Amino acid sequence: MCLLAAHGPLPSPSASAEDTDAGLALPFAGSPTARHTLPAADVLIDAGHGGIDGGTHVGNILEKDINLAISRKLYLILRSRGMHAVLNRTGDYALSDDNRWLRSSRHQRDLSQRKGLARDIGAGVFISVHVNWSKRKTVHGPVVLHRLDAGSALLASLIQERLNKQQKTNVPPLAGDQFYVLKKAGPPSVIVETGFISNPGDLNMLTNSAGQTAIATAIADGIAAYRLVALSSGSFDPGSDSPIDAEPKSSAPGSE
Repeated sequence: MCLLAAHGPLPSPSASAEDTDAGLALPFAGSPTARHTLPAADVLIDAGHGGIDGGTHVGNILEKDINLAISRKLYLILRSRGMHAVLNRTGDYALSDDNRWLRSSRHQRDLSQRKGLARDIGAGVFISVHVNWSKRKTVHGPVVLHRLDAGSALLASLIQERLNKQQKTNVPPLAGDQFYVLKKAGPPSVIVETGFISNPGDLNMLTNSAGQTAIATAIADGIAAYRLVALSSGSFDPGSDSPIDAEPKSSAPGSE
């Protein structure tokens, strides 16, 4: 397993992910020693897919590569703001390769590894970065999915608000409790679908550096806003498992 952890001196704003990607030799998530040796973090960034699992695609443009590029930028932005962040993969490999004790399918090993990291690292929040797809090329914009607890719902709302502003959309955050990685992750958790790879405008944004930086900045702004509310409100427990009052009634765009 190779994690990118935000410790030590802060890089300059122009520093690249390659410059700071020293990597860490860490035990497998879920192993007996993991909880004692994995770095604590304010934010665990889950770069979706990787390795043999390319995710969705358009031609030779793969979701896994976009996810990693945005996740690396998000890591650097959070680090430049003084937050302790951990990136769960720093290159093109499958997290299932790190999980050799679970006798199951590659997909289940991958999900188990992501869940185990969220639990064992003890992160303040869990952000899973993905790209959306729809058979309708006109569907576009960000969608933030959240678990059914107050902390996750607030986190999703604040990230969605910043992404809507960045992409000039008006999309609501949606309940995504059916997703394994959200149900099993310990801290307040969201899946950020950063845009639709099937939409030409979104595709252009998702595949150029300026667009990726704008997306990462919006996500970071939402995380910062969440931390401000969670830490300043004596009546709000960011790790609360209490259900929110109502689930969003619409389905995620592009899910047809």
